[in-house]
Amino acid sequence: MLHEIDQTLDGQRVVVVGAGVLGTMHALFALARGASVVHLERDLVPSGATVRNFGLIWVSGRAVGQELALAQRARDLWEHIALDVPDIGFRANGSITLVNNLHELQVVEKALLRDDAHARGFELLDRDAVVKRNPALQGVFVSGLFCSRDAAVESRTALGALRSFMEQTGHYDYLPGRELVGIEDNGVVDHRGIHHGGDHVILCLGATLSGFAAELFEDEPLRRVRLYMAETEPLGRTLTTSIANGDSFRYYPGFAAFANEFLERQPPLAADYAIQLLCQQRLHGGLTIGDTHEPETPGLFETLDRPMDIIEAAARLVIGPEMPRIERRWSGVYHQLRDPAPGEVYFCKEVAPGVSAITGAGGRGMTLAPAIAEESFQ
Repeated sequence: MLHEIDQTLDGQRVVVVGAGVLGTMHALFALARGASVVHLERDLVPSGATVRNFGLIWVSGRAVGQELALAQRARDLWEHIALDVPDIGFRANGSITLVNNLHELQVVEKALLRDDAHARGFELLDRDAVVKRNPALQGVFVSGLFCSRDAAVESRTALGALRSFMEQTGHYDYLPGRELVGIEDNGVVDHRGIHHGGDHVILCLGATLSGFAAELFEDEPLRRVRLYMAETEPLGRTLTTSIANGDSFRYYPGFAAFANEFLERQPPLAADYAIQLLCQQRLHGGLTIGDTHEPETPGLFETLDRPMDIIEAAARLVIGPEMPRIERRWSGVYHQLRDPAPGEVYFCKEVAPGVSAITGAGGRGMTLAPAIAEESFQ
């Protein structure tokens, strides 16, 4: 991939702050366009939303228009990147959203009638066809919406694989343990007082912010969203696709209008936490399950059992009685745009001459990151 992109930044220096998926992709695309890159990260190893998610490349539920176009482009870019960096664990496994009642089926039927259904790779499968495509599913469902364009990467190892690849270029300098404490024209200052200047400076700071970084965003149209997730012991068989349940129709803009029309309200606790089931098998065999869309409460550090009880029960319903026990649980926080304008998918603002801040992709960050990075350097 690095040899196929126009060298529009040849000889320039790019500084990227933040080594989550957005920052890492900006570093990768700057290198691909011929720049040398200095990459700063607050933690020794990134530990934010990127490594706490499913690793899903999710095209199926994206909103019509710019969001879907970005997702389709990003999906192709992920596949191309994997040719150079196979250790990101990319697999074009598709997804199945399982249907359990007539109301959910009506949502699917509406989605199948849209002009973009073929571009999303949609196909309605009866129960036998679902089991044939994904024999590990032994639970309760009547049919499923297959999306061939959905994919996955290994969220906990992809960033390290990308950094190792970039280090081999000889033009990439990764500096972990560097807290952002100031910005200047075409530069930033880390907590050691070291100035890092470049032709372009990109801030991809995520949502877990403090000090000076938090001040940068305190008046911006962003909200923090908290998700609950868990991982099981190895399943013992292969889940050949990613999995969602019908509740996910409520929380993806590509389905939300149909869900509002046909689906009954969720039970109170599930509605309060905006719970859906997503399930992805990691390469070590365990299942990552979640999630919620809870507005983040400042100072809240614990996770609650009752929302995860609902998620676990939903997973057991579709996987079947042999679903393994949960091994670990965690929560994460991401930035989401508040009241975005039509066609506005993520937050991008020049905060000083030559310094841009990029965040707010919400739960779409893993999916969209390559396409967002590509846009930044066009």
